[in-house]
Amino acid sequence: MYQKILLAMDDGHASELALSQAIILAKATGSEVKVLFVASGETGGLMAHIDASAGIPQIPGSGQRTLADAAKLLEAAGIVHVTQLNERNISPIQIHEVIVAEADAWGADLLVLGTHGRRGVSRMIMGSVSEGVISKTTKPVLLVRSALED
Repeated sequence: MYQKILLAMDDGHASELALSQAIILAKATGSEVKVLFVASGETGGLMAHIDASAGIPQIPGSGQRTLADAAKLLEAAGIVHVTQLNERNISPIQIHEVIVAEADAWGADLLVLGTHGRRGVSRMIMGSVSEGVISKTTKPVLLVRSALED
């Protein structure tokens, strides 16, 4: 069974759902969880949240808040965990490469991440971190999907 779960998060609802699933799995298997937030130079977040009305990238520092909130929930659940904020000057389309590299380096045997369910133009512009992860890793991946975004 799983011993090390890498949970890749951003500050979105899909990541909150992924965290809940990672907690359930970690409790059931006695796994350690590593929570990773990749802050790219362009977006400051794992999956490029853009305010559609303003076209402004999310506020820097949300990675630290997201990791702190996740750590509180993991601690309350009695789960051994570590957090990592990975701040690199990369483009959003490289985020999946960082996630896979971190999972490999840490020895994760499961990756968990949220997916936003974007379609159409939004998906073309934003890309898909989850698809990139799946295409680059040989490890099992649990995708937790939030409601569709159009």
